[in-house]
Amino acid sequence: MSTATVLNRRDFVKTSAAGGAALVIGFHLSPSVLAATAEDQEKKPINPFDAWIRIAPDNQVTLIVGKSEMGQGIMTALPMILAEELSLDWKQVKIEQAPTNPKIYDHGTGGSGSVAAAYLPMRQAGAAAREMLVTAAAQHWNVNRDTCHPQNGGVLHGARKQFLTYGELAPAASKLPLPDFKSVPLKNSNDFTIVGHDRNRYEARAKSSGTAKFGIDSRPAGLVYAIIARCPVFGGKPTKFDAAKAKAVPGVIDVFAIDAVGEGAFTAGGVAVVAANSWAAMQGRKALDITWDEGPNANESTESLNKQFVENASNPGKRTVDQGDVDAALSAAHKKVEAVYELPFAAHACMEPMNCTVQIGPDRAEAWVPTQAPQWAQDIIAGVTKLPHESVIVNTTLMGGAFGRRYQADFVMEAAQVAKALPDKPVMVLWTREDDMQHDFYRPASYHRFEGAIDSDKNIAAWKHFQTSTSIAAVWSKDGKEKPDQSEFATAAFIPYQTKNYRVEYTLANSAVPRAWWRSVEHSSSGFVVECFVDELATAAGVDPLEFRLRMIGEDRKIPDATNPKEGKPLDTARLKGVLKLAAEKANWGKPLPAGVFRGIAGYYSFESYTAGVAEVSLKNGDLKIHRIVYAVDCGRPVNPNGIAAQVEGAAIYGLSAALHDAITINGGRVVQSNFNDYAMPRINETPKIEVHIVPSTEDPTGIGEPGLPVIAPAVCNAAFAATGKRLRRLPIRREDLA
Repeated sequence: MSTATVLNRRDFVKTSAAGGAALVIGFHLSPSVLAATAEDQEKKPINPFDAWIRIAPDNQVTLIVGKSEMGQGIMTALPMILAEELSLDWKQVKIEQAPTNPKIYDHGTGGSGSVAAAYLPMRQAGAAAREMLVTAAAQHWNVNRDTCHPQNGGVLHGARKQFLTYGELAPAASKLPLPDFKSVPLKNSNDFTIVGHDRNRYEARAKSSGTAKFGIDSRPAGLVYAIIARCPVFGGKPTKFDAAKAKAVPGVIDVFAIDAVGEGAFTAGGVAVVAANSWAAMQGRKALDITWDEGPNANESTESLNKQFVENASNPGKRTVDQGDVDAALSAAHKKVEAVYELPFAAHACMEPMNCTVQIGPDRAEAWVPTQAPQWAQDIIAGVTKLPHESVIVNTTLMGGAFGRRYQADFVMEAAQVAKALPDKPVMVLWTREDDMQHDFYRPASYHRFEGAIDSDKNIAAWKHFQTSTSIAAVWSKDGKEKPDQSEFATAAFIPYQTKNYRVEYTLANSAVPRAWWRSVEHSSSGFVVECFVDELATAAGVDPLEFRLRMIGEDRKIPDATNPKEGKPLDTARLKGVLKLAAEKANWGKPLPAGVFRGIAGYYSFESYTAGVAEVSLKNGDLKIHRIVYAVDCGRPVNPNGIAAQVEGAAIYGLSAALHDAITINGGRVVQSNFNDYAMPRINETPKIEVHIVPSTEDPTGIGEPGLPVIAPAVCNAAFAATGKRLRRLPIRREDLA
């Protein structure tokens, strides 16, 4: 299949008209609609033109997708759901990226929620279209509907063996009343032929042939490029620069300052160099001879932040969970375990650096953006231009990785600022790799102090978890200053391991370093510390790590999500135990390994999904070698098993990168690392064999883009303990910690 195209609203209308009569079915993927009660939905009926399934006379079925494709396979998974209910031949399905219109689509793509949120609405939309087509066929043949059967993109009349394609039926079907989505009959899942079966990625052929268009490939006529000089110190600004020197570089067109923007974009500001090509813009930036006012944050460093962490941890924090009498249980402990875990800032390190192309005219603007949040990009450009949203066209492109970084709008704001100064001229603001590494929104740095107790029956008598970190909520949430802990614990605030005495404490650490959502967000740190500490308790109890986990999880229970109690989506301990047992079984847990190879295990709940991982490692010449990772995942009903495996494998590599190599360090208020020479990705020879085993399930689909990550670091570190007898309590893993 070819790569997905992007249609704006005007092109959509023209295409529909040119194609003749078409059946158009609408559905709305807004979270507010999904969360609404039946009574609410009676008051707010779904608009049939909110989104489209388009069936053309040539029997081509087109799905307009409002989510962003960033390598996670959403352009394949969502059409599979639609095609299943429509009883389509998969080869008939074509995909087009939706025009940006938040009144119609929930465009935001993140939190591992696209398939989970769209599963039921997509089924209902496909089923509604199918029912209308069957009715149209029955009316055409003047027969009972029950004798008409949808299959392979058409309707078969069983008795007469007559067949009409959906394309032939579309003109008549389009005139029929739209069925009630709440009561439209859905297919029996036992009859699924598309959902639950492996499908190749829709856009894979274009990517592998080099014809796919990413944001960085945008080439509107007359395009110019801009590179921005930003103060290397967070919060700094330019005091003077030599525009004449930059303009003397061949190809440079203009040089001017742009302001920093606070809430809503959080840009650094700086000096823009506009040129006919990217190389000239880069060379022009080098010639600027800028003097910086480094501002109030020039003294921040990794050392000063670590000192703040230690000071914070020396005093009690705000109690966010407090059950039983932890202090008494620790004082009376049969065995006591104490541990401190440390995680650094981490960069997103997308393979495609940030970029955004914007063209602003007197009465309209258009943008080409690799973004997880098209509606936010539209908001930003509308705000800068003072144009109505309907006059701002945002084309969402493919992305060379995102991982949460492209759920920001700083690079869009910069492009809008520059384009506004160059009316009618399309401008691509392009970041270099160094820009990307040193002006990211990083995963927070955090410091965790644990105390635990084991009683004489080898059970957990007490669990105390203190954390201090550079909170995301403190920057991004309205009440983040008062509740900075709300973005920092996740499942660590409602662990599945039973104990009567349980306390969680938090203290905010102050930092000027920007931070935001990084793949799996707080689960990346909580998964590491919780699953490493429970492993330490297992050792103290003298119990096998798998056996200890299963025993401490105990009987089947539903544990409320303490961080999102209103959602009513609890942790199901039966499913967590299920993935632990499956991963252990597939990894031959308890059976002999080759000499010098050792295992570690971890299990975790995140994004309503359950993952467990077993790592096999060895130590050679002081270096850790990871041989194999065995995963078990339960993400509800698998839509595209092939896509699930790819997502988990990708999460494993991303997590290994942070566990083995990556740390963003600060000195003089600026990031030390600049490129992949000092912020390394795993090489092929470091990449283990990865097995992914998917739990068969009839539960609704849940997230999978991120849940594979939280278990990777603890599984590896627990295996390293089995190999060395030394606990690895800080990331990335250091050679000296293995010695």
